[in-house]
Amino acid sequence: MSIITIVGAGMMGSAMSYPARDNGHEVRLVGTHLDRAIIDRVREDRYHPRLKRYLPYGIEPFQVEELETALKGSDLVIGGVSSFGVDWFSENVLPMIPEKVPVILVTKGLQEEADGGLLPFPYAMKKKLPSSKQNISINAIGGPCTSYELADRRNSAVVFCGDDMAILLELKKTLETSYYHINISTDVIGVECAVALKNAYALGVSLTIGLIEQQEGIGCQLAYNPQAALFGQSIREMMGILDMVGGQSENIVYGAGDLYVTIFGGRTRKLGTLLGRGLSFHEAMKELEGVTLESVVITKRIASAMHKRQAAGIVRMNDFPLLAHIYDIIDKGASVDIPWKDFTKS
Repeated sequence: MSIITIVGAGMMGSAMSYPARDNGHEVRLVGTHLDRAIIDRVREDRYHPRLKRYLPYGIEPFQVEELETALKGSDLVIGGVSSFGVDWFSENVLPMIPEKVPVILVTKGLQEEADGGLLPFPYAMKKKLPSSKQNISINAIGGPCTSYELADRRNSAVVFCGDDMAILLELKKTLETSYYHINISTDVIGVECAVALKNAYALGVSLTIGLIEQQEGIGCQLAYNPQAALFGQSIREMMGILDMVGGQSENIVYGAGDLYVTIFGGRTRKLGTLLGRGLSFHEAMKELEGVTLESVVITKRIASAMHKRQAAGIVRMNDFPLLAHIYDIIDKGASVDIPWKDFTKS
């Protein structure tokens, strides 16, 4: 039995307690400063108010001030913060973790560099650590897996990525269950790029849902041809970006699966639908006030990096018309006008 400490009591971080406890591990759940109400409720009766489910028996909840106590004796730390909490995790949590204790992140995202490079979070976080901490193993989870379905123990297939195959095999052994199926890959940039891109492109595909509702009324029958067309264009552009950053093409499967599941629900679908109905980006964001939208952040970062690369003569934005249009909607207030003709190939 291992001691697993989850830092971040959001939905996915908390959902990771299910396979961990099902495998008999001791699980400590530490909330950030934003999770106080969640930890208070979990302490009361194990109920997670955002996940809307009871967490497994045996979970030990801790408030952020108790982080040091929760980390003592840990064999594995799971980073359960969103992309907005990556800097906090890097500055406040990683320095407290012994080098021999591996870390695995549920966080999906990329950080833009000054030259237009795109750095996956495990590498971006390690860059901020002092030289004395450079041997710590920071890994990440990618692939299609929603928190509530993981908590319901539905069959889910993910990928653990990191630099050390031996550590990845040990992590797989620690967390794999009859319903949580784990692939492993040392292509960190490929996996992380693919699964981060899905947030931007899920927003793009969701535009067609709102466009149909604008024509035929909210609640009308869904039209799948337009969604499928944008899904295909998304994969084409995601493959191009994956190749651009040097990722292995085979890892597009995790981005494609993640794109599929994201289109079917959640905050990104809601934003895309509102934009497709005719709301401006400002109006849609006002309606979704208080909702964390990682799709907006990742779109801005990737498009900004791509424009820098275009200026350097490395890529052409004309090869990524869907991404360019999503960026124009978010950054320039453009109206939704899917550039269908730009998707066809001679």
